[in-house]
Amino acid sequence: TPVKYGPLVIISTLSWGLGYFGMPQVLLKFMAIKNPSDLKMSRRIATVWCAISLFAAVFIGIIGRVLFPDALLTTSDSESIFILMSSSFLLPIIAGLVMAGILAATISSSDSYLLIAASAFSKNIYHGILKKDASDKEVLAMSRATLIVIAVIAAIIALDENSVIFKVVSFAWAGFGATFGPIMLFSLFWKRVTRSGAIAGMVTGGGMVFVWKLLIRPMGGILDIYELFPAFVVSCLTIVIVSLLTQQPSIEIQKEFEYVKNGTNIE
Repeated sequence: TPVKYGPLVIISTLSWGLGYFGMPQVLLKFMAIKNPSDLKMSRRIATVWCAISLFAAVFIGIIGRVLFPDALLTTSDSESIFILMSSSFLLPIIAGLVMAGILAATISSSDSYLLIAASAFSKNIYHGILKKDASDKEVLAMSRATLIVIAVIAAIIALDENSVIFKVVSFAWAGFGATFGPIMLFSLFWKRVTRSGAIAGMVTGGGMVFVWKLLIRPMGGILDIYELFPAFVVSCLTIVIVSLLTQQPSIEIQKEFEYVKNGTNIE
């Protein structure tokens, strides 16, 4: 059945791009670059690779739709089109390598997410809020325990044969994008951002993803859009409003901002 793509559907689909601003595993890799002079080359490599990989994904989907129209009847079926095409057109040994590549890519991303989540909880919540006098050994133990708990939860979700990977990834993608994306952009381009504004923006952005997904989007109509877009907008507005209502950053921080941005200090 043909689908009508109106302006809201197009905006909702394009808002997927906002999630890239909040990808923690990518941000950490940029932060780990030793020499600032390598940032420009890293940026170019990342941009080119993203363009190639995304184009390839869309191209494979289009070809799969033409070659296997009956295999894409449901969302869960469409998720296996890459495997279906590999097993149908490639030699068994090559198809095995391609499928192993899928597993390798999954592991490459999942380990970053696990480490980020475990570090965030152990350092920012456990050590930063719950037990500020915790020793390094206790923080390390909490980090390991958190990693195991998250891995077990992920395994339980994966055991559900009726779950659709796309829906789970879509929800997580919206959470990352709306929570970390706006503050990353504002921190890079607006020196007036305050600590309170940053915290408020992350909390409202992440919270709005849940509110829109579970409470507002089911209402349908013009509200049936991808939760990342409204949550991203709400987070941006919150950062601006709270930052303007609170005391501006110290002159030292503003000088550092100008130095990093332009290579010059402000008077």
